[in-house]
Amino acid sequence: MRIKAAHQTRAHYPAALAILLGGVVAAPAAAESPPKPEPTLTELKHMVEEQSRRLNALRQQMQQEEARLDDMRREIGMDRLGTLRATGPGDTTASPPQTVGQRPQTKQGTESAPVAQIFDQPGILTPPGTIILEPSLQYSYASTNRVALVGYTVIPALTIGLIDVREVKRNTWTAALTARTGLTNRLELEAKIPWVYRSDESISRPVATPASSDQVFNTTGSHLGDLEFTARYQLNQAEPNEPIYVASLRFKTRTGSDQFDTTVLRIPGFSGLGLLRDLPTGSGFYSLQPGVTFLFPSDPVVFFGGVNYQYSFKRSDLKLREDDGAGNVTVTRLDSVQPGGVFGFNFGMGLALNDRSSFSVGYDHASVGRTRINGREDPLGVRVQLGTLMFGYAYRLSADRSLNVSLGVGVTRDTPDLTLTLRMPITL
Repeated sequence: MRIKAAHQTRAHYPAALAILLGGVVAAPAAAESPPKPEPTLTELKHMVEEQSRRLNALRQQMQQEEARLDDMRREIGMDRLGTLRATGPGDTTASPPQTVGQRPQTKQGTESAPVAQIFDQPGILTPPGTIILEPSLQYSYASTNRVALVGYTVIPALTIGLIDVREVKRNTWTAALTARTGLTNRLELEAKIPWVYRSDESISRPVATPASSDQVFNTTGSHLGDLEFTARYQLNQAEPNEPIYVASLRFKTRTGSDQFDTTVLRIPGFSGLGLLRDLPTGSGFYSLQPGVTFLFPSDPVVFFGGVNYQYSFKRSDLKLREDDGAGNVTVTRLDSVQPGGVFGFNFGMGLALNDRSSFSVGYDHASVGRTRINGREDPLGVRVQLGTLMFGYAYRLSADRSLNVSLGVGVTRDTPDLTLTLRMPITL
């Protein structure tokens, strides 16, 4: 009986298995949902707008990351370049590696020594959001000698007639306040307000009157100088072992007094001696000066230089007043006057002595073209070459203040003999 019951139970296995498999196969078919309808045009537009918003968000995030990357590159290229030099291979994130020929380490939180500024173009652009005020004082001295022979020569070593010997000594003091600020990592704006004081001393002897001693004539002038506005833009990223190029555009006004605002006084008995009643403190012309400068760090020095060109705008309907010394004033009208263009270049190098001081040496040259009067070049005008040998020293007084002294020595006859400039940049 038990055997029979077991046999019957085995006989029902195929039927039960068939029922179970049928249920499993039928379950997915019953669970399938009906097919979805195709999206409409409105839904497609919403999908495209959503994707556009996501792309714009990603684009803004990429721009922010690029700006952060530019900041990191600038810091690595300019600030950390001095600390990573001569380290050789190894892990710089671990303990400080052993280096050879590395300059003294700076204190925590301090910056490297500033490059001594000897030209008008500063070394590094101002960081964005930072304001730098730079009071400065400049002294310039120039002396010229003039010898005029009024007579005739009998033999080469003997001149019969009158000799006019004149010596002119010129002193110029310029006190200025310069403000700079950075708008972006690459763009900087600058404004300069100068005050000029000039003093000329002319030493001469009468031509037609016998005299045993020279006479001295003094004339002075003090007034606001020509305001200047400058924009500078860094053309490339700061990379190790690569130069940095900075383009600049300077606009100079004519807020200072000029030679057309005063009267030329002729001294009786002195041939050709004309003195301005008030010496001008400005050029008298608006001008634009585009230029390009470069900086090339090369351990342990920084090389720098640049080229520029100054264009002066023409002025029309001008008057020159001349007093003959007896109260008679003669007025000469000029239809137009345009100073010649000035092409300039400079180059130099700066050396950091330690974490607080640096020394610079360089050369600055300017070639001044002939002035055009009434549309024609001045027949008495010549091209003037101005060459100056520059020396500079900078010392960091604190984290936000430094002292800069520069000395210029004229190497051509028309250049001022001495130019001494004192600057004190202050970071606010």
